[in-house]
Amino acid sequence: MADQFDVVVVGGGPGGYVAAIRAAQLKMKVALVEREHLGGICLNWGCIPTKALLRASEINHLLHSLDAYGFAADNVRFDFKKVVQRSRGVAGQLSGGVKHLLKKNKVTVYDGHGKLAGPGKLSVTKDGKPVAEIAAKHIILATGARARVLPGLEPDGQTIWSYREAMVPDALPKSIIVMGSGAIGSEFASFYLNMGAKVTLVEVMDRILPVEDAEISAFVQKSFQKQGMQVLTGARLQGVRKEGGGITAIIEAGGKVQEIKADKLISAVGIVGNVENLGLEGTKVKVDRTHIEIDAYGRTGEPGVYAIGDIAGPPWLAHKASHEGVICVEAIAGLHPHAMDALNIPGCTYCRPQVASVGLTEAKAKEAGHEVRVGRFPFIGNGKAIAMGEPEGLVKTVFDAKTGELLGAHMVGPEVTEMIQGYVVARTLESTEAELMHTVFPHPTISESMHESVLDAYGRVIHI
Repeated sequence: MADQFDVVVVGGGPGGYVAAIRAAQLKMKVALVEREHLGGICLNWGCIPTKALLRASEINHLLHSLDAYGFAADNVRFDFKKVVQRSRGVAGQLSGGVKHLLKKNKVTVYDGHGKLAGPGKLSVTKDGKPVAEIAAKHIILATGARARVLPGLEPDGQTIWSYREAMVPDALPKSIIVMGSGAIGSEFASFYLNMGAKVTLVEVMDRILPVEDAEISAFVQKSFQKQGMQVLTGARLQGVRKEGGGITAIIEAGGKVQEIKADKLISAVGIVGNVENLGLEGTKVKVDRTHIEIDAYGRTGEPGVYAIGDIAGPPWLAHKASHEGVICVEAIAGLHPHAMDALNIPGCTYCRPQVASVGLTEAKAKEAGHEVRVGRFPFIGNGKAIAMGEPEGLVKTVFDAKTGELLGAHMVGPEVTEMIQGYVVARTLESTEAELMHTVFPHPTISESMHESVLDAYGRVIHI
């Protein structure tokens, strides 16, 4: 006889486990099916452990910049295996925390692979053997995504790495090629560069971080190059050769073909949704380019089947998945939640310098027909940034010239990933330049640059 639940969630990542907990809070009987790691890719192999690695690389950078602060140290060195071990320990600690939260909220967890087995039914298997049959009126698919693999760039665990191999190397490579300059590629490029490797970042588009505002992308590229990174844009990979324990990439850029040799190559060229073997055949669930089509509340074309997170399409962000899970569950419960506005979802990249943004870029705002007012404030005009020894940064704000609506905010520099939430709140509350101008920002803080950027858009900037 099938185990009976109100809601069953397939996938225990940041979308799935949050949806399960919210459903439990709403007094539903909930099950969660996870085949590998509670916390999902983000917690175990993405967002969290990469931040631990990046923190280590920031410390390494500071230790080699002590003279600027009046310090000196001899024989500065690191144990790369311990750096990696610490990141794995952080991931393990948080995965255990998710297990505790699910138990605390009385969510039944099944270890296995979930697959639709008819209306309101789900089968769970582990290593090909049956684990359970589950019946539930509502089934939420939150199976996430995996790295896209390009022909000729199949990860082999030796010279060609996916993000997984790049997070747990046995030793620091002397040189590395990173294919793809989105958030994942740029973060790995920054990490390895700051740990001392020679890094080449390759991007097929005409600029790195192509989803960001063009001005911010240019700022980051210039900073990367200043740090010693080779950056190739408008570049196409024509092939690779594995030789001598390393790899050679044949790349065409700027009308020229060049061969770049390195110890390792990281492929970071996007993701594809995990839609296989979910039992979608014969259902009304529609899949478009490996992503499930949903409405504003996670509903698919099949009654009682929902999808959230990376499997439901962009933006592929953990916080988007979590919020999507809450909206989906609250809609199931009849609470009439607000649909999510994708333009109010912040994006963060934790390279050095950090990048954070929300809303429309200047170009997208103009394409949408807005007459815009744009403000900018460089960190070189901010007292706290100078005192910290971090004057490299910029805040850019984009407003509708007629209504004063904050259309977008774009930031680059130290700790901007922590500060962007101020603009996210402003957009969620539908603030205009008037409210932002009348907001008192504490002094001295880097966040004052956010205020000054708003003032600059209206000709009232003070400190530059």
